Amino acid sequence: MRLFYLLILSCFAFSVTAQDLPKALLTTPELSNYEKTSSYADVMAFIDAVSKGSNKVTRISMGKSLEGKDIPVLVLANPKVSTPAEAKASGKPIIYIQGNIHSGEVEGKEAVQVMLREILHGDKGYLLDNQIILFAPIYNTDSNDKMEAGRRPSQEDSPKEVGIRENSQGWDLNRDGIKQEALETNGLIQNIIVPWDPALFVDLHTTNGVWHGYSLTWAPSYHTAGEKAPYDFTWDRILPEVTSQVKKKDEIHLGPYGYFYPQREGWPIKSISTYNHHPRYLVNQFGLRNRMAILSEAFAHERLYQRINSTYVFIREILEFTNKNGKEMLKVNAQAEAAAIQLVKEQGGKVSKGVRFEMTPLEEKIPAYRAYNYLVYDETEGNRPGKRYLRKPEIVELPDVVNYSAFTPTVTAILPKGYIIPAEFANIAEHLMKNGVKVTKLEKNVRATGQAYKATKLALAQRPFEKHNMATIEGAFESTTKKFGKGDYWVDLAQPLANLIFYMLEPESDDGLVTWNFFDEYFQKNGIDQKAVEYPVFKYFELK
Repeated sequence: MRLFYLLILSCFAFSVTAQDLPKALLTTPELSNYEKTSSYADVMAFIDAVSKGSNKVTRISMGKSLEGKDIPVLVLANPKVSTPAEAKASGKPIIYIQGNIHSGEVEGKEAVQVMLREILHGDKGYLLDNQIILFAPIYNTDSNDKMEAGRRPSQEDSPKEVGIRENSQGWDLNRDGIKQEALETNGLIQNIIVPWDPALFVDLHTTNGVWHGYSLTWAPSYHTAGEKAPYDFTWDRILPEVTSQVKKKDEIHLGPYGYFYPQREGWPIKSISTYNHHPRYLVNQFGLRNRMAILSEAFAHERLYQRINSTYVFIREILEFTNKNGKEMLKVNAQAEAAAIQLVKEQGGKVSKGVRFEMTPLEEKIPAYRAYNYLVYDETEGNRPGKRYLRKPEIVELPDVVNYSAFTPTVTAILPKGYIIPAEFANIAEHLMKNGVKVTKLEKNVRATGQAYKATKLALAQRPFEKHNMATIEGAFESTTKKFGKGDYWVDLAQPLANLIFYMLEPESDDGLVTWNFFDEYFQKNGIDQKAVEYPVFKYFELK
């Protein structure tokens, strides 16, 4: 028996070998015993060091921040590519992974650096056999260096000092997907998403404190008005396999993203709820772009080294999956794109799609949901007697937990053949075009038969959100025929971004351009408080 254990130990000793690395290829957490996170200068120095001498990496720029910092993106490919045209000519899927959208959530920034090192200088070079990878380790460059202690108390002071959530313009970059006011968002959309067209978008975060029992939780892109196939592939294929492989290789538990509140529901809980479906969240916007996306949320209450590791192994297994299945992913995305176009061509003016949604449960329950256990007791003293919940140290598995992560339409609108935007609303046309939408200026008069929306009320929220008093419109569509002339903008909806266009332009959309105040001035100028005002964007079913 003693000989048996010696053999086991001998095998383990041979399987775990130290990497002999130059100091320049070590990250700030590694050098600080995981007490510090990387500054912007640290990341840029690491990028320079990891890229030096490699024939598999090209550094490009997403753009510059308000403070003039370059937002680096590393293009990894074998053979090397430098442009979107070269990447598309390769026929390989493009995978985009970003960290540091919220600068206090540092794990993605650090894990991406480690992954860069392992691909370019370690044993993960084979991950470039069948795919092209774009890494953006430090998306929110300015706010990363505004470090102070106490910013993220749920992270157990590990690290003690982190940056701030908003960018230097004061925007939450993960609420900017529709209004696109941040410099970073515009750089991402115009310089990366539109030209490079990634098949999969991965956004790396850290939770804000829920005591579930997973080292990392995930969510797909919630498709809402988009095509369902990319969501299904992500939910049914990518996430289960990645979760299984991480458990098998690393003994790390991953699970579905969700919040729960014992104080509301009692203990044990019966359900979890995900976040909103809105495409203001970048991951969700990809469902409207007929592409796949994954949200990653490291568990805040673990130590920094654990959170970096769980994020790293999640990235690793995603790339293992995409390296093996990328061609199939491209096929699924292409079929979704074709389906969106075909629906407009065949059913435009006849079929309706959702524009407002409510969160509803999935049919399938979570059979064994991991969470920290709670001790329940009755408080009889004081002004607020009742149940109290104290977290216990052990993790338990709760049976048959309902997962509120589906979205059911509460308001629908007819999908048109397209839209006509009057010439004076050039800003709307430009907003669509920067997202990759094809918009054409009319060269002659046309007659458009379809629907005009008569707004009877425009209510603005009393409390600002992202510096906006969000708008909610009321009214009704009326069938009519209208004339439009030279200089007006024509948007034929039979194009790849049909669902994104629809969600942005429909007046009653819960996250469209009306919601984000793009039309407030027009409605107020035309007296919406006293009379019905016609929404200026016309949806047509027939054009002559």
